[in-house]
Amino acid sequence: MFELFFLLRIPLLQTIGLAILTIAAFALLFIILYAIGKHFGMFYKIIIPGAVIALGVFLFFFSTKGMPSLELPVFLKTFGPAAGPQLPLKNVFTFLKNIKKYEKADIAKDPSDVPGAIGRKVPAEVNVEIETKEVIGEMAPGVFFNYWTYNGQVPGPLIRARAGDKVNVTIKNHPTSLHMHNIDLHAVNGPGGGAIVSNVDPGESKTFSFKALNPGLYVYHCAHPNVAAHMTHGMYGMILIEPEEGLPEVDKEFYIMQGEFYSSGALGKKGLQIFDAKKMLDGHPEYIVFNGKTESLNGKMKAKVGDTVRLYVGNGGVNLLSSFHVIGEIFDNVYPEAAIGSEPNKNVQTTTIPAGGASIVEFKIDAPGRYVLVDHALARLDRGAWGILEAEGEENKEIFDGVEDGKSAGH
Repeated sequence: MFELFFLLRIPLLQTIGLAILTIAAFALLFIILYAIGKHFGMFYKIIIPGAVIALGVFLFFFSTKGMPSLELPVFLKTFGPAAGPQLPLKNVFTFLKNIKKYEKADIAKDPSDVPGAIGRKVPAEVNVEIETKEVIGEMAPGVFFNYWTYNGQVPGPLIRARAGDKVNVTIKNHPTSLHMHNIDLHAVNGPGGGAIVSNVDPGESKTFSFKALNPGLYVYHCAHPNVAAHMTHGMYGMILIEPEEGLPEVDKEFYIMQGEFYSSGALGKKGLQIFDAKKMLDGHPEYIVFNGKTESLNGKMKAKVGDTVRLYVGNGGVNLLSSFHVIGEIFDNVYPEAAIGSEPNKNVQTTTIPAGGASIVEFKIDAPGRYVLVDHALARLDRGAWGILEAEGEENKEIFDGVEDGKSAGH
C-alpha cells in the first residue's frame, strides 16, 4: 500500500487540490446566487446564473474544440491513418485498478549485452522469441513511467543474423499487458515489416518468418496503432544482419538506442508520470535518454587503451534526429545510416541518426579516461542524453599530454 501511495502521490495531491478548488468555486457561486436572490425572485435567481454559466462553458470549450471525447487529452484531434495517440479513459482506469499487478523492473538494457559474431559461412535458420510486456520502471530518481517493452527492457534485445538466413520470429504478449502489440522489423522485405501478421492480444502468441536479404543494422518497433505512442513508451530495438563474409573483428561491441519520453509532469517531477500525447505531437519531450532511462550506460561500458570499439547506435525517435558524438574520440569508420556494403566514412566527428534509423561507428581507444557519449544537440544533456565509456591503460604522452586541474569541463 505504501509503494502504491509513493507512485501515485503526485496525482493524488493534485486531485485533492482540484477538489479544494472545486469546493471553493461552488462556495463562491453560492455567495453570488445568494446576492442575486436579494434582488430577484426565485425563477431569475436560478435561470440567469445557470444560463450565463452554460454559455460561458460552451464558448470556452465546445465552440472551437468540438465535443469532448472519453480520452486523454479530451479535445485532441488527429488525422493519421489509424487511431490517434490519445489514451482511452477506460484504459487509464484499468491501469490504475491493476497497478499492483505490474512488474517493477529495471528497464535499462545493458549496452554490453551484445550477441557474439555469427562466424558461419553458410545460411542457417535462426529462431527469435520476443515477449511484449508492460512494466513500471524508474526513469530518474523518484520518477516512474509505465514502459511498454520487448523482453522487459528498453531497447529490446539486439537480434543478430546473417544475410541469407531464414529468421523465425515468435512474439508473445504477456498476460498482464493492457494493450495489443506487434513487431515491425525494418530488415523484413514484406508488408508491414511483419506487423500485419504479428498482432497479439494479451496472453496470445504468433510466429512468422522472413529471409534476411540485405545486410545492415535495422530498427524494429511496435507498429500497432498508435505507432508513435507505442514507440515512445519504449517499444523499439535493433536487428543486425551481418554480410556473408561477416564484419571486421573488433575488441568491444556496445548496443545503444536513443529515445524520447513524453510525460504530463515537467522534467524531474516525481511520482508516476502519465503519457502526454499533446507533447508528443508537438515534439516536446521531457526526457531524451539512452537505453530507456537517465544514466543507463554508466558503469556498464568499459574498454582498454588499444581496444577497437564498435557501437551499434539507433534512434527510437519518435520526433528528433540524433547528432551522435563521443567526446574525446574521432570515429575511424562510420557506416552512415547503418548501411553495410559500401565503404564507410572515415575520420568523422559527429554522425546524424534519423528517427527510426541507425548507425555503426568504430574507433580505437588511444588514451585512458572517461569518454562521454552525447547527442550533440547539447541542450539534451540536461534531459538525460549522455553516458560514459570508461577506458583503462597506460598513457601515451605523444598522443595526449596534460594535467587535470580537477575542475569540471562541463561534461
